Amino acid sequence: MRGKLALSTALIITITITITITIQYFNMSFLFRNWPAYLETRKFRIEINQLIKNNFPKEEKFLLIDQIKRATNSILLNIAEGAHRTTDRDTNSFINRALTSLNEVVACLDCALDDNYITIELHEQFLNKAELIAKQLKGFSNHLLKN
Repeated sequence: MRGKLALSTALIITITITITITIQYFNMSFLFRNWPAYLETRKFRIEINQLIKNNFPKEEKFLLIDQIKRATNSILLNIAEGAHRTTDRDTNSFINRALTSLNEVVACLDCALDDNYITIELHEQFLNKAELIAKQLKGFSNHLLKN
């Protein structure tokens, strides 16, 4: 009986250690989810989708709407994709792609303003949000290039 008890205790300890290590590894695997630029981009993406829903005409569904949605998603996805690159230079290339996708979103917002889908006030609000993300991405890029 004593041998079985010792084996059971050892098994429980082994399972506990494995679960703890796995949870710690899982949490470490997605650190980008806490990066300010990633968090701001998630909010920005939701706000862009709401802007589209409330202001863009249906005939733009496969044109400007599709373009701005893909560009906004690309910002977020490039930040995530660059997170676990083996070098800072490689990570920076994805941060740069995120920044160029942000530029594309700004150009789409300009188109929406020119086509009278959004007001100057809405345009300015979204440009300010885009500027915040751009500053965060540029700051991160500069940090990566210094290392």
